[in-house]
Amino acid sequence: MTDLSDVRPGRAEGDSWDITESVGATALAVAASRAAETVQPEPLIRDEFAFLLVAAAGPAWAQLAGSEPHWIGDDPEARRIHDMARNYQAVRTHYFDDYFTEVTHDGIRQVVILAAGLDSRAFRLDWPAGTIVYEIDQPKVLHYKTETLHAHGALARAEHVPVPVDLRDEWPAALIDAGFDPGQPTAWLAEGLLPYLPAEAQDRLFELVGAHSAPGSRVAVEGFAMDPASFTPEKRAARRARGEKMRASLGLDIDADALMYACDGRADAAEWLASHGWEVDAVSSADEMARLGRAADADELAEFGLDGVLLRARLDGESR
Repeated sequence: MTDLSDVRPGRAEGDSWDITESVGATALAVAASRAAETVQPEPLIRDEFAFLLVAAAGPAWAQLAGSEPHWIGDDPEARRIHDMARNYQAVRTHYFDDYFTEVTHDGIRQVVILAAGLDSRAFRLDWPAGTIVYEIDQPKVLHYKTETLHAHGALARAEHVPVPVDLRDEWPAALIDAGFDPGQPTAWLAEGLLPYLPAEAQDRLFELVGAHSAPGSRVAVEGFAMDPASFTPEKRAARRARGEKMRASLGLDIDADALMYACDGRADAAEWLASHGWEVDAVSSADEMARLGRAADADELAEFGLDGVLLRARLDGESR
């Protein structure tokens, strides 16, 4: 059993990872939630590639992505938390799927998914002809995803362009080298990303997105509250204790808290974008979950850091 917190209790400058390591493991966990949602009786979203991508990492991961969490046993508290996580991931996936439907309907044909992880939208959404989907992430993560999908005969529904580069490096140059045209309107996505960047790196990311966005570009972001009260040593320890069922039953230890840059005074995403020329439309995750019939207790969402906002923004003029 690998204990991520014991192996690496925090983050280091310039760190990298494979799909089962560090932040890569969180991508597997998120995809596992999408896989579990896809096989529900009335799924909110369908990601037919999620289980394939998770199961390829090993049998323990396949169990995590199963239709029923048999590994939980008869622990009602663990099952409730598992269901809440699945519902949250289903709702946020639905929100951003709808975003791409909207922007392509409005004529945008250039898409950039930042920290793409195991996002399979290039393969599962109905993209209009001429759409290019660029995916930026760590080289090992993108390699794992593309090799797994291609080995099973998956075909992209848009022109799919992986861009293997760390977002803490000079990623715009790599994106442009891959064919990206900053003179064309772009639909950007930052989903499940911001807490894994230091505060200054988040600001720099938004600055670079704005600097490479033509008028008419859009951006969609999952904004996290990152309330310091939710990231005290006591709260972190309590969340880690709740993960004992997974560690004991599956031999997997996904400790997202140990990987996040928490309590570092980062800017509110919606406020930052609005102050830099973007027209922002935001909804709280709790409200969106309630709207889609997946209501969750607000205090519990806050306890697990899921009490943020989902937002879309449009740039009608220059960002600066």
